Amino acid sequence: MTLMTKPIVTSCLAAIFAAPALAMDLPEPLKLEDFIQFDQAQVELGQLLFYDKVLSGNQNIACATCHHHDLNSADGVSLGIGEGGAGLGMRRSAGAGADQIIERVPRNAPGLWNLGHKDVEVLFHDGRVSVSDDFGNGFRSPAWIFLPQGLNSLLAAQALFPMTSEIEMAGQPEENPIGGAAYDAPHYVWPLVEERVRAIDGYLPLFMDAFDHVETAEDITIVEIVNAIAAFEGTEFRNFDSPFDQYLNGEEDALSDAQKRGMALFYGEVGCATCHSGPLMSNQSFQALGLPPFGPGITTLNDPIARDVGRMTVSDDPEDAYRFRVPFLRNVALTAPYGHNGAMPTLEAMVRHHLDPEQSNAAWREEMASLPPVSWLEEEDFMLLANAAETGRIRAKIDIDLPVLSDAEVADIVAFLHGLTGETALQRPMGRPDTVPSGLPVD
Repeated sequence: MTLMTKPIVTSCLAAIFAAPALAMDLPEPLKLEDFIQFDQAQVELGQLLFYDKVLSGNQNIACATCHHHDLNSADGVSLGIGEGGAGLGMRRSAGAGADQIIERVPRNAPGLWNLGHKDVEVLFHDGRVSVSDDFGNGFRSPAWIFLPQGLNSLLAAQALFPMTSEIEMAGQPEENPIGGAAYDAPHYVWPLVEERVRAIDGYLPLFMDAFDHVETAEDITIVEIVNAIAAFEGTEFRNFDSPFDQYLNGEEDALSDAQKRGMALFYGEVGCATCHSGPLMSNQSFQALGLPPFGPGITTLNDPIARDVGRMTVSDDPEDAYRFRVPFLRNVALTAPYGHNGAMPTLEAMVRHHLDPEQSNAAWREEMASLPPVSWLEEEDFMLLANAAETGRIRAKIDIDLPVLSDAEVADIVAFLHGLTGETALQRPMGRPDTVPSGLPVD
């Protein structure tokens, strides 16, 4: 697709190259002290729990299955296969017979980069877990007042909920006690997970080393479990040595000319930084982008359609329909596909969608989705896309209005986004463990 050519303001670019920090409202450089500093013993324990399938109802899926080191902390697909599947990414199978999955995970698995930053205030695509004093436990979440006390971070609060999802980790009510508990309420799941971990002898000395107050297996609670997972995620996926980071630290030659032009557009006339602002390149607001709907949707109370209305599922405000959290952009080139449902396969496709969401939505095709094949879900996968009324509502609710750009300008913005990839991003300090204390297989 060729877009209308529009001249770039050369005087603006000249000013940028001469004094980048003054010409644009660039973020402050990321520093180690900007991040929560976690105890190393908790980090090491968290690595094992992150990869241990014992936390899932049928003991067949771990946190890492959808946020794997081999897939840059995500899973590399539009909509993943959760509990009941086997393998990773596009090669993940969907089970067979009584164990086959009944639906895909309804939203794209986001990357975990830099989520231990102290400025992170909201997680999940719909923001259902956020920093808040509303319930006296430090967070607003689907568990309301039943969220446990003592969580060390928003990451820990987030880690509680995938294990309460029947599709993601818990399994179905008839399959195991955790699946049954998840059907009733999230906080019924966590004591059962505690019992699982307490019963594994190899975990006790690790918890004792990581937490001073743990002396017996009975002292291990869900709080210690998710605090350790958060410690691992917040430390392992901390990364800020990209060319952009180097540029912010005064190394003007760290970015190529194309990346500097893209940065000028991003922070200048295109206005990307209106939403992608701050050190993590997200203002953590919720915006409707008009992405095409597909997958199982998320069933909400009294809604006749199993669709995904985004932030509205949390706020119950019709104004929030089809709005999703603005994603953080560090290492974004490593976590395709893009969007709350992974609709856009490449960074270029996602940038072009932002420039003309309605046209992009209309032109979108099923083959653009990266979906592990599941023969019995083929008809369901794109039912929402065929619903003209629903697609019309989505196209009518778009919050962004960006200027027309030339192909060269699009290429420059994409080049800049690649400049956000850390030089050591693929060299994580710990990586995947060979074994875990439960003895269950490690993906």
